[in-house]
Amino acid sequence: MTYEDLVKNIDEMPPLSKIASVIEGLYAHGAYHVDIKKLVRMIEADVMLTANILKTINSPYYNFRNQIISISQAVTLLGTQQIYGLVIEYAISKHLKADTTIYGFNNAQFNEMCILESSLMMQWYSRIDLRDTHLLTSLSLIMESGKIIISKELMESSYREMYREGFLACENIPEFEQEFLGTTSYYLSGVLFEHWNLNSLYVLILKNLDKDEDKMDDEVDDIIKQYIKAIDIVRTAINLKEVLTDQSIKKASQKVRELGLDVEHFETVAKRIRKKYENAA
Repeated sequence: MTYEDLVKNIDEMPPLSKIASVIEGLYAHGAYHVDIKKLVRMIEADVMLTANILKTINSPYYNFRNQIISISQAVTLLGTQQIYGLVIEYAISKHLKADTTIYGFNNAQFNEMCILESSLMMQWYSRIDLRDTHLLTSLSLIMESGKIIISKELMESSYREMYREGFLACENIPEFEQEFLGTTSYYLSGVLFEHWNLNSLYVLILKNLDKDEDKMDDEVDDIIKQYIKAIDIVRTAINLKEVLTDQSIKKASQKVRELGLDVEHFETVAKRIRKKYENAA
Protein backbone atom coordinates (compact mmCIF):
# COMPACT_ATOMS: atom_id res chain seq x y z
CA MET A 1 0.00 0.00 0.00
CA THR A 2 1.41 3.38 -1.05
CA TYR A 3 0.56 7.04 -0.64
CA GLU A 4 -0.84 7.01 -4.16
CA ASP A 5 -3.14 4.09 -3.27
CA LEU A 6 -4.46 5.92 -0.22
CA VAL A 7 -5.12 9.14 -2.13
CA LYS A 8 -6.80 7.22 -4.96
CA ASN A 9 -9.13 5.59 -2.46
CA ILE A 10 -9.94 8.97 -0.91
CA ASP A 11 -10.68 10.43 -4.34
CA GLU A 12 -13.16 7.61 -4.96
CA MET A 13 -15.07 8.20 -1.73
CA PRO A 14 -18.67 9.40 -2.10
CA PRO A 15 -19.79 12.72 -0.56
CA LEU A 16 -20.68 13.04 3.10
CA SER A 17 -24.28 12.45 4.15
CA LYS A 18 -26.97 14.74 2.77
CA ILE A 19 -27.58 16.46 6.11
CA ALA A 20 -23.84 17.13 6.55
CA SER A 21 -23.61 18.54 3.03
CA VAL A 22 -26.63 20.79 3.56
CA ILE A 23 -25.28 22.07 6.87
CA GLU A 24 -21.89 22.59 5.23
CA GLY A 25 -23.67 24.92 2.82
CA LEU A 26 -24.76 27.13 5.71
CA TYR A 27 -21.08 27.80 6.39
CA ALA A 28 -20.33 28.95 2.83
CA HIS A 29 -19.59 32.51 4.02
CA GLY A 30 -17.85 31.49 7.26
CA ALA A 31 -18.90 30.31 10.71
CA TYR A 32 -19.69 33.85 11.89
CA HIS A 33 -22.27 34.39 9.13
CA VAL A 34 -24.34 31.26 9.73
CA ASP A 35 -28.11 31.56 10.16
CA ILE A 36 -28.24 30.12 13.68
CA LYS A 37 -31.98 29.49 13.74
CA LYS A 38 -31.76 27.54 10.49
CA LEU A 39 -28.71 25.61 11.76
CA VAL A 40 -30.54 24.58 14.94
CA ARG A 41 -33.64 23.50 12.98
CA MET A 42 -31.59 21.41 10.56
CA ILE A 43 -29.68 19.62 13.30
CA GLU A 44 -32.79 18.98 15.36
CA ALA A 45 -34.47 17.46 12.31
CA ASP A 46 -31.95 14.59 12.53
CA VAL A 47 -32.60 12.77 15.81
CA MET A 48 -29.41 10.71 15.73
CA LEU A 49 -27.21 13.72 14.94
CA THR A 50 -28.84 15.67 17.77
CA ALA A 51 -28.33 12.82 20.24
CA ASN A 52 -24.68 12.40 19.22
CA ILE A 53 -23.88 16.10 19.63
CA LEU A 54 -25.53 16.29 23.06
CA LYS A 55 -23.82 13.08 24.17
CA THR A 56 -20.40 14.35 23.09
CA ILE A 57 -20.59 17.79 24.66
CA ASN A 58 -22.02 16.43 27.91
CA SER A 59 -18.88 14.32 28.29
CA PRO A 60 -17.19 15.15 31.63
CA TYR A 61 -14.04 16.11 29.71
CA TYR A 62 -15.62 19.33 28.40
CA ASN A 63 -16.08 20.52 32.00
CA PHE A 64 -19.50 22.16 31.67
CA ARG A 65 -21.10 22.68 35.09
CA ASN A 66 -24.65 21.96 33.95
CA GLN A 67 -26.04 19.45 31.48
CA ILE A 68 -26.67 20.81 27.99
CA ILE A 69 -30.14 19.68 26.98
CA SER A 70 -30.77 21.30 23.58
CA ILE A 71 -29.00 22.14 20.33
CA SER A 72 -29.92 25.79 20.78
CA GLN A 73 -28.16 25.79 24.14
CA ALA A 74 -25.18 23.97 22.62
CA VAL A 75 -24.78 26.55 19.85
CA THR A 76 -24.98 29.38 22.37
CA LEU A 77 -22.27 27.85 24.60
CA LEU A 78 -19.94 26.44 21.97
CA GLY A 79 -20.43 28.70 18.96
CA THR A 80 -21.12 27.78 15.36
CA GLN A 81 -17.54 26.72 14.57
CA GLN A 82 -17.44 24.00 17.22
CA ILE A 83 -20.92 22.80 16.27
CA TYR A 84 -19.61 22.50 12.72
CA GLY A 85 -16.87 20.19 13.96
CA LEU A 86 -19.38 18.03 15.84
CA VAL A 87 -21.58 17.70 12.75
CA ILE A 88 -18.61 16.70 10.59
CA GLU A 89 -17.29 14.31 13.25
CA TYR A 90 -20.65 12.51 13.32
CA ALA A 91 -20.80 12.35 9.51
CA ILE A 92 -17.26 10.96 9.34
CA SER A 93 -18.00 8.32 11.99
CA LYS A 94 -20.95 7.12 9.91
CA HIS A 95 -19.02 7.28 6.65
CA LEU A 96 -15.75 5.65 7.68
CA LYS A 97 -16.09 2.26 9.29
CA ALA A 98 -12.84 0.68 10.39
CA ASP A 99 -11.32 -1.48 13.11
CA THR A 100 -8.95 0.73 15.09
CA THR A 101 -7.56 -2.19 17.11
CA ILE A 102 -4.60 -2.05 14.73
CA TYR A 103 -3.49 0.86 16.95
CA GLY A 104 -4.11 -0.98 20.21
CA PHE A 105 -7.34 1.01 20.77
CA ASN A 106 -10.87 -0.22 20.16
CA ASN A 107 -13.28 2.11 18.35
CA ALA A 108 -14.79 3.50 21.57
CA GLN A 109 -11.33 4.25 22.99
CA PHE A 110 -10.27 5.89 19.72
CA ASN A 111 -13.34 8.14 19.74
CA GLU A 112 -12.72 9.00 23.39
CA MET A 113 -9.16 10.04 22.54
CA CYS A 114 -10.51 12.44 19.89
CA ILE A 115 -12.88 13.97 22.44
CA LEU A 116 -10.00 14.36 24.89
CA GLU A 117 -7.93 16.20 22.26
CA SER A 118 -10.83 18.51 21.53
CA SER A 119 -11.57 19.22 25.20
CA LEU A 120 -7.90 19.91 25.97
CA MET A 121 -7.73 22.40 23.12
CA MET A 122 -10.95 24.13 24.19
CA GLN A 123 -10.05 24.49 27.87
CA TRP A 124 -6.41 25.42 27.26
CA TYR A 125 -6.59 27.72 24.25
CA SER A 126 -9.70 29.65 25.30
CA ARG A 127 -7.49 31.72 27.61
CA ILE A 128 -5.15 32.53 24.72
CA ASP A 129 -7.62 33.44 21.95
CA LEU A 130 -11.31 32.63 22.30
CA ARG A 131 -12.13 33.17 18.63
CA ASP A 132 -9.33 30.88 17.43
CA THR A 133 -10.34 28.32 20.05
CA HIS A 134 -13.56 27.58 18.16
CA LEU A 135 -11.66 26.70 14.98
CA LEU A 136 -8.93 24.68 16.72
CA THR A 137 -11.32 22.77 18.99
CA SER A 138 -13.44 21.59 16.08
CA LEU A 139 -10.33 20.60 14.11
CA SER A 140 -8.88 18.72 17.11
CA LEU A 141 -12.00 16.59 17.23
CA ILE A 142 -11.63 15.30 13.65
CA MET A 143 -7.90 15.59 12.88
CA GLU A 144 -7.25 11.87 13.50
CA SER A 145 -9.54 10.85 10.60
CA GLY A 146 -6.51 9.92 8.50
CA LYS A 147 -5.77 7.07 10.90
CA ILE A 148 -9.19 5.63 10.15
CA ILE A 149 -8.41 5.85 6.43
CA ILE A 150 -5.19 3.91 6.99
CA SER A 151 -6.87 1.34 9.23
CA LYS A 152 -9.68 0.88 6.71
CA GLU A 153 -7.24 0.21 3.88
CA LEU A 154 -5.15 -2.18 6.00
CA MET A 155 -8.06 -4.28 7.24
CA GLU A 156 -7.81 -6.79 4.39
CA SER A 157 -4.21 -6.09 3.41
CA SER A 158 -1.30 -8.49 3.72
CA TYR A 159 0.58 -5.61 5.36
CA ARG A 160 -1.87 -5.34 8.26
CA GLU A 161 0.09 -7.30 10.87
CA MET A 162 3.41 -5.82 9.77
CA TYR A 163 1.98 -2.31 10.15
CA ARG A 164 0.40 -3.12 13.50
CA GLU A 165 3.64 -4.48 14.92
CA GLY A 166 5.63 -1.52 13.62
CA PHE A 167 3.11 0.97 14.95
CA LEU A 168 3.04 -0.56 18.43
CA ALA A 169 6.84 -0.61 18.54
CA CYS A 170 7.49 2.91 17.19
CA GLU A 171 8.19 5.95 19.34
CA ASN A 172 7.16 8.67 16.89
CA ILE A 173 3.88 8.05 15.06
CA PRO A 174 4.24 10.56 12.17
CA GLU A 175 7.80 9.37 11.48
CA PHE A 176 6.66 5.74 11.38
CA GLU A 177 3.75 6.60 9.07
CA GLN A 178 6.03 8.56 6.76
CA GLU A 179 8.51 5.71 6.57
CA PHE A 180 5.88 3.00 6.03
CA LEU A 181 3.37 4.87 3.85
CA GLY A 182 5.22 7.82 2.37
CA THR A 183 2.84 10.21 4.14
CA THR A 184 1.29 10.86 7.56
CA SER A 185 -2.24 10.33 8.81
CA TYR A 186 -2.62 14.09 9.35
CA TYR A 187 -1.74 14.85 5.75
CA LEU A 188 -4.29 12.23 4.69
CA SER A 189 -6.88 13.94 6.91
CA GLY A 190 -6.12 17.12 4.96
CA VAL A 191 -6.56 15.32 1.63
CA LEU A 192 -9.84 13.82 2.86
CA PHE A 193 -11.21 17.17 4.05
CA GLU A 194 -10.17 18.75 0.75
CA HIS A 195 -12.05 16.00 -1.11
CA TRP A 196 -15.16 16.74 0.94
CA ASN A 197 -14.75 20.53 0.52
CA LEU A 198 -14.49 21.14 4.25
CA ASN A 199 -13.01 24.27 5.83
CA SER A 200 -9.92 25.21 3.79
CA LEU A 201 -8.05 26.16 6.97
CA TYR A 202 -8.42 22.59 8.21
CA VAL A 203 -6.79 21.39 5.00
CA LEU A 204 -3.94 23.88 5.14
CA ILE A 205 -3.14 23.18 8.80
CA LEU A 206 -3.16 19.40 8.48
CA LYS A 207 -1.22 19.25 5.22
CA ASN A 208 1.57 21.29 6.81
CA LEU A 209 1.49 19.89 10.33
CA ASP A 210 4.40 17.50 9.78
CA LYS A 211 6.50 19.75 7.54
CA ASP A 212 9.52 21.77 8.58
CA GLU A 213 8.73 25.50 8.54
CA ASP A 214 10.95 26.17 5.53
CA LYS A 215 9.04 23.55 3.53
CA MET A 216 5.52 24.67 4.40
CA ASP A 217 3.17 25.88 1.67
CA ASP A 218 3.38 29.54 0.66
CA GLU A 219 -0.12 30.17 2.07
CA VAL A 220 1.09 29.34 5.58
CA ASP A 221 1.48 32.70 7.32
CA ASP A 222 2.40 33.42 10.94
CA ILE A 223 -1.18 32.94 12.13
CA ILE A 224 -1.45 29.51 10.48
CA LYS A 225 1.93 28.58 11.97
CA GLN A 226 0.53 29.42 15.41
CA TYR A 227 -2.47 27.17 14.73
CA ILE A 228 -0.14 24.37 13.63
CA LYS A 229 1.92 24.68 16.81
CA ALA A 230 -1.22 24.60 18.97
CA ILE A 231 -2.45 21.43 17.24
CA ASP A 232 1.01 19.89 17.65
CA ILE A 233 0.95 20.60 21.39
CA VAL A 234 -2.41 18.87 21.83
CA ARG A 235 -1.37 15.80 19.81
CA THR A 236 1.86 15.62 21.84
CA ALA A 237 -0.11 15.49 25.10
CA ILE A 238 -2.77 13.09 23.77
CA ASN A 239 -2.11 10.45 21.14
CA LEU A 240 -2.32 6.72 20.50
CA LYS A 241 0.93 6.17 22.39
CA GLU A 242 0.38 8.40 25.40
CA VAL A 243 -2.88 9.78 26.75
CA LEU A 244 -2.00 12.56 29.19
CA THR A 245 0.87 10.68 30.81
CA ASP A 246 3.40 12.55 32.93
CA GLN A 247 5.86 12.27 30.06
CA SER A 248 3.49 13.43 27.31
CA ILE A 249 2.34 16.41 29.40
CA LYS A 250 5.98 17.29 30.04
CA LYS A 251 6.83 17.14 26.33
CA ALA A 252 3.77 19.22 25.44
CA SER A 253 4.57 21.73 28.19
CA GLN A 254 8.02 22.27 26.74
CA LYS A 255 6.42 23.23 23.43
CA VAL A 256 4.05 25.57 25.27
CA ARG A 257 7.08 27.17 26.94
CA GLU A 258 8.82 27.61 23.58
CA LEU A 259 5.82 29.62 22.38
CA GLY A 260 6.08 31.88 25.41
CA LEU A 261 2.68 30.78 26.72
CA ASP A 262 1.53 30.01 30.26
CA VAL A 263 2.86 26.54 31.09
CA GLU A 264 1.19 26.38 34.49
CA HIS A 265 -2.25 26.95 32.96
CA PHE A 266 -1.67 24.27 30.32
CA GLU A 267 -0.55 21.71 32.89
CA THR A 268 -3.46 22.52 35.19
CA VAL A 269 -5.95 21.92 32.38
CA ALA A 270 -4.19 18.76 31.19
CA LYS A 271 -4.07 17.24 34.67
CA ARG A 272 -7.70 18.16 35.35
CA ILE A 273 -8.79 16.36 32.18
CA ARG A 274 -6.52 13.41 33.02
CA LYS A 275 -8.17 13.03 36.41
CA LYS A 276 -11.59 12.82 34.78
CA TYR A 277 -10.22 10.35 32.21
CA GLU A 278 -8.81 8.13 34.95
CA ASN A 279 -12.03 8.32 36.96
CA ALA A 280 -14.02 7.26 33.90
CA ALA A 281 -11.81 4.23 33.24
